[in-house]
Amino acid sequence: MRCLVTGATGYIGGRLTPRLLAEGHQVRCLARRAGRLRDVPWAAQAEIAEGDLRRPETLPAAFEGVDVAYYLVHSLGQAGFEAADRDAATNFVAAARAAGVRRIVYLGGPDPKGGTPSPHLRSRAEVARILLAGGVPTAVLRAAVIIGSGSASFEMLRYLTERLPAMVTPRWVRNRIQPIAVRDVLRYLAGCATLPPEVNRAFDIGGPDILTFTEMMQRYARVADLPHRVILPVRALTPSLSSLWVGLITPVPSGIARPLVESLVHEAVAHEHDIARYVPDPPGGLTGFDHSVALALAKIRDAEVETRWSTASGPDAPAEPLPSDPKWSGGTVYTDVRERVVHASPAALWRVIEGVGGEHGWYSFPLAWSLRGWLDRLVGGVGLRRGRRDPHRLRVGEALDFWRVEEIVPGELLRLRAEMRLPGRAWLEMRAEPAEGGGSRYLQRAVFLPHGLVGHAYWGSVYPFHAIVFGGMARNIARGAEVQGGGPA
Repeated sequence: MRCLVTGATGYIGGRLTPRLLAEGHQVRCLARRAGRLRDVPWAAQAEIAEGDLRRPETLPAAFEGVDVAYYLVHSLGQAGFEAADRDAATNFVAAARAAGVRRIVYLGGPDPKGGTPSPHLRSRAEVARILLAGGVPTAVLRAAVIIGSGSASFEMLRYLTERLPAMVTPRWVRNRIQPIAVRDVLRYLAGCATLPPEVNRAFDIGGPDILTFTEMMQRYARVADLPHRVILPVRALTPSLSSLWVGLITPVPSGIARPLVESLVHEAVAHEHDIARYVPDPPGGLTGFDHSVALALAKIRDAEVETRWSTASGPDAPAEPLPSDPKWSGGTVYTDVRERVVHASPAALWRVIEGVGGEHGWYSFPLAWSLRGWLDRLVGGVGLRRGRRDPHRLRVGEALDFWRVEEIVPGELLRLRAEMRLPGRAWLEMRAEPAEGGGSRYLQRAVFLPHGLVGHAYWGSVYPFHAIVFGGMARNIARGAEVQGGGPA
C-alpha cells in the first residue's frame, strides 16, 4: 500500500517509516521542509512531500494516491497548541477524505477516567474525535508512557533516576501507569494499516506491566545497576512546580515537561485489549518494562538511537530558517567572523567540527556555555541538555544541544541554527577548507538578526564576551585538529 506519514521528523514517525518500508509498503512523508529528511538513512527509499497541516492548500498533492495516512504530529511545547492541533487535524481529515484515503491511523494519549483531563490529554482526545468523525475509517491508538531510547517520557524518567539518588516528589508519582515499549507501539501502528474498513474506533494499548512512576524509577535504577532511590512524595509540588523541577533536572524543557507532568496526574491504564483481535500479540508476548529499559539503555550505550524527541521542532521555533541558503540580507545583521590556519588536513579538522557539542563540548569557556544553557532553561528554552544523537556523526534536522543542524556538507560546512530563547535569529557556521601549501583553514561565522530594540541591546550586551567564547572556540578547534592530525600541539 501507499502510506503517508506525517511527523516523520519526529520520534515515532522517524521510526515507523523504515518499518513500513521494510514491510514492502510505499511511503510518502509529509514535512514542512523536505531538507529536514535529506540525511536520514531511508531517504532514498521514501518519497518526500512538502506541506504544512496548518495550510490546507499545500496538502492535496501529498494525499494523492494514498491508501493509509498516519497522523503522528502534535504541537506540544508551543503556545496555543490546542488550537494548532485542532486546525491541523481538521485539515488532515479533510484532505484525506477528498483524496479517497481508505484508512487513518492516529497515535494519541490515554483516556483518563474521572477528573478533569490536562490540556495535553484534552487536546489529544479532541484530535481523536475530529479524525473519527471525519468520514474516513480511523484507528486511534491510545498509549501512555512510551519506553524507548530517545522518547521524551523515557528521557524524563532516565535523568530523574540517574541524577537524583534521593528526591522529593509530587503525589502523582503514586498514580498507576501502563507503559509500553516503542517496539510494540510501532508493531501496532504498522499492523493497523490492514484493518478491515468497518473498524472506526479507539484502542487502548499498553505493555504487560502496570506500575506507579515511583516503581518505574526504582526498576529503572535496578536495570541500570544504580542504588535504590529514596523517594518522598509531598503535597506541595503542584504540576506547575513539578514541570519546572523536571525542566531543571532533565533535558526536557519545561514547555514540554509541563504537559507531560500534567498528564501523569491522571492514572493511565488500558481499559481493554481489543487491538489483539486485529493485531495479535507477538509469540513471546508484549515487551515488559525491565526488558524495554534494557533495550533502550543498550541503544544509548551503542549510540544507535534512531530518533529522539528533540528531533522535531515546531513551526514557531525561536529561530526559523530563512527561506534560502541564508543570504543574511534585509535589516541589520551582526556577525562575528574568525579564521585560523590549521596545521592538519581538512579531514582532521572536519572530524573536530562534526564532533562539537554534547559530551565533547564547545571548545571554549565551558562555564559561559553552561551559564547560557541554564539561563535558557530558566526562561523555558531547551538548554544544553538535549546533547546529540551520535557522538561522531550529524545529519540535517537533528538537535545539537540548543542548536539545530540546518545544513551540513560533509568535509566542508556545518551550519547550526539557534533554538535557545533569543530576541532575534542566530546561526553558527563552521567551515573546513584546504590551504595553499598544505594544511587547512578553519572559518567560523556567528550571525545574528536582531528583533526590535531588545535584539540590538542583546547583541551589545554579549559582544564583549565574543573574543573569549568565539575566539577561544576557533583557537581550540584548530588545536584539536592539529592534535588529531599529528600537527603541532
